Amino acid sequence: MNRVSVVEEYLDFLIPDPWCELNFKRDYELLIAIVLSAQTTDKRVNQVTSILFSKYSNLKSLKDASIKDIEDILRPLGSFRKKSLYVVGIARLIDEKYDGKVPTKRDVLETFPGVGRKTVNVFFSEFYQIPEFAVDTHVERVSKRLGLVKIDDDVYDIEMKLKRKFKKKDWCNRHKQFVLFGRYYCKAIKPECEHCQLVEICHKDIKKDRSVS
Repeated sequence: MNRVSVVEEYLDFLIPDPWCELNFKRDYELLIAIVLSAQTTDKRVNQVTSILFSKYSNLKSLKDASIKDIEDILRPLGSFRKKSLYVVGIARLIDEKYDGKVPTKRDVLETFPGVGRKTVNVFFSEFYQIPEFAVDTHVERVSKRLGLVKIDDDVYDIEMKLKRKFKKKDWCNRHKQFVLFGRYYCKAIKPECEHCQLVEICHKDIKKDRSVS
């Protein structure tokens, strides 16, 4: 059995029904939550978005919100001042330019404040089930440790290689499996190697420094 098949089999056993841990009800709520998740945890994002989307329950109220008030809500997050501008900017664009609907063209979405390739990949994959393989810090760490990509590959190289290695129909689920595996098992600090069935194929260079992400 080749390396990819071994990884697939174990992830399907360990995390058979992967899930997105960000809470959302509408398309713009998911997009904003993904933007807010940069450099912080989904748990913390859910804590602030529960307040944010309760107080500002539609795009019109959110786009007209006081930046100071948004900052106060987002304060538990890193870079909350910058992210507050992103939130209001995104809400304004969607409401005023795109008729209240998050656009579905990548080149358009990537012009939104705070939105990059990874954000678009996660959004498309989770909201529309469009096959994408987003690469965040967990996906990067896991794919390098398991020898699926090279140590010095950047996130774009990693995405392209993972897309070639895994079947397109599985990309959405594989991405979430990698994220959850990295978040709860193959952690940046103190990974649970003693219980992992992939330890034998874990890249020896990465195993020397488990802080790589």
